[in-house]
Amino acid sequence: MANLHIRREHSLSLAAARKIARTWAEEVESEFGMQCTYAEGAQEDRVSFTRSGVNGTLVVTGDHFDLDAKLGFLLGAFKGKIEAEIVKNLDDLLAPKAAAKKPKVAKKS
Repeated sequence: MANLHIRREHSLSLAAARKIARTWAEEVESEFGMQCTYAEGAQEDRVSFTRSGVNGTLVVTGDHFDLDAKLGFLLGAFKGKIEAEIVKNLDDLLAPKAAAKKPKVAKKS
């Protein structure tokens, strides 16, 4: 069994971090068939996720995200790829909105 631990610091409010966590949960449910349970707390929220071969939690606070997951035997062989995909998804969600929506520059012919 392989374990993943990913931590991402942020400078968002807890309310803004909650929105990102809910978006993340919706994405992993639709893209990867995860079953997610969202528990909102006073100081932190927890997203529990599971599917065949993987289970874990995403803890959301006012200054960071902590994701811990356990991969089963078969998925453990793909730990690097799975970790890279999770990091990319979290980083994309945490990227400033202005950077994510840069205008495209038209090429001159």
